[in-house]
Amino acid sequence: MSGIAPVAVDAMGGDNAPAAVVQGAINAARKGQPVILVGPEPVVRAELHRLRAPAALPIAVRHAAEVVGMEEHPGQAMRRKRGNTIRVACELVKAGEASGMVSAGNSGAVMAGALIVLGRLAAVERPAILTQLPALRGSPILLDAGANVDCRPIHLVQFALMGEVYSRRVLGVARPRVAILSNGEEESKGTDLTRLAAAALRCADIHFTGYCEGGDVLTGEIDVVATDGFTGNVALKTMEGTARVVGVLTREAIRTNAATKIGGLLAKKALADLKRRLDWREVGGAPLLGVRGVAVICHGRSDALAVENAVERAADAAGARAGDETAAAAALAAALLRAGAGGNGTPRTLHLRRRAARHGA
Repeated sequence: MSGIAPVAVDAMGGDNAPAAVVQGAINAARKGQPVILVGPEPVVRAELHRLRAPAALPIAVRHAAEVVGMEEHPGQAMRRKRGNTIRVACELVKAGEASGMVSAGNSGAVMAGALIVLGRLAAVERPAILTQLPALRGSPILLDAGANVDCRPIHLVQFALMGEVYSRRVLGVARPRVAILSNGEEESKGTDLTRLAAAALRCADIHFTGYCEGGDVLTGEIDVVATDGFTGNVALKTMEGTARVVGVLTREAIRTNAATKIGGLLAKKALADLKRRLDWREVGGAPLLGVRGVAVICHGRSDALAVENAVERAADAAGARAGDETAAAAALAAALLRAGAGGNGTPRTLHLRRRAARHGA
């Protein structure tokens, strides 16, 4: 256990803090994952005592007196409240005292804190929020899920390349299938943004499959879905809403009459498995790709289960040590865009550059 690096957790972030956050940290610690709870020390220790956390658990507390409110301007709060929980958690990552940080607080503040304290990886124009999706099979991811509303082609290309690295290094997909979300599979579909990005990615040394439609996102046939933050966030919220509606309709259908109630009892385990697969809490949180360190943004409504899974997600990302390869992938975007537009770059030369970057040449 001593060889496992701790994850810093913002104890005061989210609608259910500190109780749910501390409980989630306790759950993660019970599995052997060390945690540093960041928040007002008297409050955090009182919560640990109330929840009867065993003293032997690998849980440390780092004092941070200030909290960023959900209504506060992220950048201003980061600079004005220099002792806030989010910033202190990021500083622990930068100092090497924590392998990653997790927060269910103000998502804009988490992004601002990561950018101000950790900084961007070399060549990364804009970090992106990555979210793992429920699917028929596999572990598909979508990015950007809301960090960048207005994007240029280079951003979309970098999102795809960074996502491909994450899928391989963190999720263990041998050769991820990468696609751009569009309104049709034909090359003539989409917008100027998606067409330019797609042309560039066709020159990349990745398994780029072209466009995918909204209906393809959850089939498991695509491993990495790249899109702008506006479209990605709308798609994600639509999926969450659909899952809630399906749950309500299923419960209503089961309660219709005695026969359906009996059928519901017989299918109880299957329905429970379905609910678990559609539950956003099982994902835990969304990593912010493109910064110098691991930062995981959780849903504001996160409960103990979501926090526990987010800590696990942060630890997995940190253990993959994919920062250098992510930066190298992002650095190829400009050349890929030139190649896609008929410039000086060629698929062969870009392949050699990428292979050299992977081997540290």
